[in-house]
Amino acid sequence: MKKVLSIAGSDCSGGAGIQADLKTFSALGVFGMSVIVSVVAENTCRVLAIEDISPAMIRRQLDAVFEDITPDAVKIGMLSTPACMQAVSEKLLVYQPKNVVIDPVMTAKNGCPLMNAESVKPLLTEIVPLADVVTPNIPEAEIMTGMKIHSLSDMAEAAKRIMTLGCRSVVIKGGHANGDAVDLLYDGKQFYPFKAKRINTKNTHGTGCTFSSAIAAQLAKDKELIDAVSDAKAYVTTAIEHSLNIGKGNGPTHHFYDLYRGKVTYDED
Repeated sequence: MKKVLSIAGSDCSGGAGIQADLKTFSALGVFGMSVIVSVVAENTCRVLAIEDISPAMIRRQLDAVFEDITPDAVKIGMLSTPACMQAVSEKLLVYQPKNVVIDPVMTAKNGCPLMNAESVKPLLTEIVPLADVVTPNIPEAEIMTGMKIHSLSDMAEAAKRIMTLGCRSVVIKGGHANGDAVDLLYDGKQFYPFKAKRINTKNTHGTGCTFSSAIAAQLAKDKELIDAVSDAKAYVTTAIEHSLNIGKGNGPTHHFYDLYRGKVTYDED
């Protein structure tokens, strides 16, 4: 059994954050663990409040995991404050995990901020260099690079700029663009586009968390990077295609569709 650790915030509505990560890990057949860095009171419509876990407790959670169960991959999501980032980077530099996937979460699906403005610089200087893969969406990539992204060639240029921060590869997600959903992988040598038909649904809460967690799970299973991204793209596309109309806002994706199909009866409407 391969093991994957998520370091992220907790979403009480169950669609994003730690909850989405653990569902993704389970759906893809790896053992999931978690280090909670923030407790987020959010639902499908809005973020009500964020309470950060103390840096000391973040360090203790990381020690608890690494002294007993060595992860085969690590996914890092929401890190809202510089102190939180310092605690995470400090311990990862000690434990040196492999297959680190970083999703630089800055806002919730509804646009509510999940990161303080002063946290962007330490994200770029302390966290991104730890990554084997960084998975920003277009708005996040624009903040990280200071450039506007309007096309696939812009995505390629942004990926090159992000690589200069010290990560080993970049996947820029095209969910905020028009037309087909095209994600672009850059491994420092070559670009690899991954295209899927855009699905007409508002229920996309947690897609970024799910995609990055799926990449981490596939890397933990010793897949090559291109195959890991391709399989993660297929998984999240299925989860969006069969997303759940739950809540009054942007509902969650269906992490377990393939597992439930033909085995569990439920009403998709």
